[in-house]
Amino acid sequence: MQPPPLADYLLKLVCAPHRLEEVQGDLHEEFAYQIERIGLRRARWRYWWDVLGFMKPFAIKRQDKQYSTPYITNPIMIRNYVKIAWRNLVRNKSYSAINIVGLAVGMSVAMLIGLWVYDELSFNTYHQNHDRIAQVMENETLEGGIETLTSLPMPLSQEIRTKYPNDFKYVVAATASFDQIIAYKDKKFTKLGTYAESEFPELMTLKMIKGTRSGLKDPGSVLLSESVAKALFGDADPLQKAVKIGNKYTVQVTGVYEDLPRNSAFAEVTFVAPIDLLFEDKEDKNNWRSSSFGIFTQLNPNSRFDDVSVKIKDLFRIHTQDKTQSALFLYPMNQWHLYSTWENGVNTGGRIQFVWLFSIIGVFVLLLACINFMNLSTARSQKRAKEVGIRKAIGSLRGQLISQFFSESFLVVALAFGLSLAVVWLILPYFNEVADKQLVMPWTDARFWLLSIGFSLFTGVVAGSYPALYLSSFQPIKVLKGTFNIGRFASIPRKVLVVIQFTVSVTLIIGTIIVFRQIQFAKNRPIGYSREGLINITMNTPEIQGNYDAVRNELLETGVVADMGESSSPITGIWSSANNLDWRGKDPNRAASFGTILVTPDFGKVVGWKVKEGREFSRQFTSDSSTFLLNEAAVKLTGLKNPVGEIIKWHGKNWKVLGVLKDMVMTSPFEPVTPTVFMIDSKERGFNIIHIKLSPTVSVREALPKLEAVFKKLNPAAPFEYRFADQEYTKKFAAEERIGKLASIFAILAIFISCLGLFGLSSFMAEQRIKEIGVRKVLGATVPNIVSLLSRDFLMLVFIAFLVASPLAWYMMDKFLQSYKYRIDIEWWVFALTGALAISIALLTVSFQSIKAALMNPVKSLRSE
Repeated sequence: MQPPPLADYLLKLVCAPHRLEEVQGDLHEEFAYQIERIGLRRARWRYWWDVLGFMKPFAIKRQDKQYSTPYITNPIMIRNYVKIAWRNLVRNKSYSAINIVGLAVGMSVAMLIGLWVYDELSFNTYHQNHDRIAQVMENETLEGGIETLTSLPMPLSQEIRTKYPNDFKYVVAATASFDQIIAYKDKKFTKLGTYAESEFPELMTLKMIKGTRSGLKDPGSVLLSESVAKALFGDADPLQKAVKIGNKYTVQVTGVYEDLPRNSAFAEVTFVAPIDLLFEDKEDKNNWRSSSFGIFTQLNPNSRFDDVSVKIKDLFRIHTQDKTQSALFLYPMNQWHLYSTWENGVNTGGRIQFVWLFSIIGVFVLLLACINFMNLSTARSQKRAKEVGIRKAIGSLRGQLISQFFSESFLVVALAFGLSLAVVWLILPYFNEVADKQLVMPWTDARFWLLSIGFSLFTGVVAGSYPALYLSSFQPIKVLKGTFNIGRFASIPRKVLVVIQFTVSVTLIIGTIIVFRQIQFAKNRPIGYSREGLINITMNTPEIQGNYDAVRNELLETGVVADMGESSSPITGIWSSANNLDWRGKDPNRAASFGTILVTPDFGKVVGWKVKEGREFSRQFTSDSSTFLLNEAAVKLTGLKNPVGEIIKWHGKNWKVLGVLKDMVMTSPFEPVTPTVFMIDSKERGFNIIHIKLSPTVSVREALPKLEAVFKKLNPAAPFEYRFADQEYTKKFAAEERIGKLASIFAILAIFISCLGLFGLSSFMAEQRIKEIGVRKVLGATVPNIVSLLSRDFLMLVFIAFLVASPLAWYMMDKFLQSYKYRIDIEWWVFALTGALAISIALLTVSFQSIKAALMNPVKSLRSE
């Protein structure tokens, strides 16, 4: 029975020709013996094991004979390989430092990105049943396409529970989390919380520290997070203590749960109160027209999201008897974070594109570091050619030489890995600040160490494979006779790798510039109102709500306030919408969505909106309580040619269009302006935000204490908390700026690693051509001539990389910009600037060694001749 032919082919690769027959004979004899002893299948595995040299104690023993295995895994040989590798590193300190630092930087980037990606992918996995939890959402067909909505009416929760008990384990309605004052005795804090149905803790599998998850079934109860309970009660037992929410609801603490992690959709929820507190009238709870709640569900084990979505899709439309086409569906929790972007009723991705982007960047940055190792190892091949020739002449197998070179690679990787762990540990706090994360080094996690070791081995194989195979292939006869020549094409692989390095670096630089230009473009967008000196204060207690005149008069008397107004939404957001407006000439089968904002007559003067047609609201006309102000986007949506004076029907009431406002950017600065309707209400209901315009003659430092004194006087139970409108608007760019900062950091590190390799190559090339430089100087070559000679080839490689990277970067960034409707055009000067920058950096890197070689005294370089 013949042994596996592939194994014999492997023997031919690693054995010297004069030893192949002897080794094969021994192994074939052992193979035949093992067939009789353990059977054919196991004997084949044993033969493979022997060929690969993994037997211990590295000898094949039988009663009548012992066959030595000459292979690479002998412990003595391994120690020898490590010693040689260490001596080579110490002997060539500069090249070793370049390799180790380059690999350490690459591995640090890959490790940081790995931690970031893991945090993104593990979003919401804190909740035990995250794979069966979903939110009920609605696709509503409106003018211009399909809009995907998350806010639904409260009675839908009960309707789903009642109709489909076999499909759902839990169905829970909850409000969006919002600021509420929570107080105990003299301690008051403004915290984000939610009002939810009693099964919310079970659905989200809150980890209770005190009390039970059933504590929310009491309508006068509240569950607090551990941090809030600590802030309110210190070390005292919080259970059954009475706290006040919003200075309106007095409830008892029935449970304390562990703070939710940052990578959870409900991380901001610090308390949960019963949703029934919000409904003084049961009819409000059964109102199908008020879509203000999120509906969350957990499926039974045998139910599937797609199947159940088909069952519930018409439930809302049937109850509301709405003419608009709408369909409910379940959206799984596992997709909330990474796939949050919807366009025309179809999910178009979201943060998943950044996960892919940074994963690719991490792989490429590590690859750049590996390329440095390959390039420097092969560039120094002539110096090691004689070493390889001598080793082969005295009997070294190619497999042993491969092992030796791999041992050098693994030693470098091991040192780089240790250095990268220290680097990551030191810079992780800064990285968390930039990335808005709470990542920690998982020192005690066995999976981390297994992945790290596997990651290091993979890096060692990638970095060392080409040098090991290349250097071990040298023919000893040619090397020792002095006829060995690496050939004019031997440098092509190195040049290709340099081009790859700078292609990645140039692509990252172009991408970073375009991201920051897109952010700046949106920041410079005209917003249609004035943010200067504008302060927003949330009204979350009854002492302030409904007392507009008293609050306004007190504030104006301070002398630091120019004006004050109120609204139902902040100037940087739209909290409510309507799709049931009707006007002259509207298609009855057509639905359109408008933002709806309730304001006081003074609101326009406070924010500085601009009236395009008609007039704004005025206290002098009581009839203004039945009028609308439309923004330009709303006029365009209605199609009205002369909107002022037109009648719009809403909720069975006729509203007259009083005027048209210039568009104001109240939502995303990267998206078109939302069609919006503004109205006033003489009864002053539904206001949530106070807008205060500070006097331009008074400093903010002087104004704030006076504002605080007014609110402490009128509402002593609430802490004085405020937000500047310009800071709130700036937060809209936070995600993009964060991505831009991370991309710029990675781009800088990529160019650093590339230049590090270029520095090593240029210094080696200058060393190799030292005598040529000496001869040229003796014959009259100038320093610029020599610098040009040594730099020309490297600069050409960088230029080729720029030509390759430009179309690649254009394609990728064009795809990236497609996700923004308000976006920049990609201009040619970005590529020209990046090309000039890359060539300048490369020239600076190469010139250091070139100038150093050109300035050397030729007498020293030629004296040995």
